Amino acid sequence: MAQQKVVLKLLAMIDEKAKQKAMEAVVEIYGVDSIAADLKEHKMTIIGEMDTVKIAKKLKKIGKVDIVSVGPAKEEKKEKK
Repeated sequence: MAQQKVVLKLLAMIDEKAKQKAMEAVVEIYGVDSIAADLKEHKMTIIGEMDTVKIAKKLKKIGKVDIVSVGPAKEEKKEKK
């Protein structure tokens, strides 16, 4: 499985406590490399070789989850000389 980038909208993420709870739930999933959360937009970005459905199921216990996008993680382009 290749690295992928998953962007989720978690409406229950309204304060630091909820953000921490969501991040702790996602970090338990095998294959997660990095997590970024934006409180203002209620969005969470997760990068790694993981199952998107498992992430959604874990976060559904916290609140309503909308999957915004799923795609390949952008890799750095190598310049040819």
